[in-house]
Amino acid sequence: MLYTKPLVNPLDNKLTLESSSEPLVSYTYYQKIVGKLIYVTITQSNITFAISLVSGYMHATTIQHLGMVKYILRYLKGTIGCGIVMIRNGHNNIMGYANFD
Repeated sequence: MLYTKPLVNPLDNKLTLESSSEPLVSYTYYQKIVGKLIYVTITQSNITFAISLVSGYMHATTIQHLGMVKYILRYLKGTIGCGIVMIRNGHNNIMGYANFD
């Protein structure tokens, strides 16, 4: 994944995954990656739909699902500088800003 081309477009919201393609022999690798991507949704909420879509197939994983996870990883590679930054500012007030275009 180091030398793959990064993507700048997230997944389409109308995308559906099917479980009719060839199943993976070992799905523990898939489960580990999806588990880590669930953790990433804390700081990058724009991939929440995609992660929820692929996490529904944790025990019936196919090659198409693994390809979708790789697509999400390529998208994250293209958005390295984006996300939520949490810093200590000396008081207990919580401030948040959002820009959803």
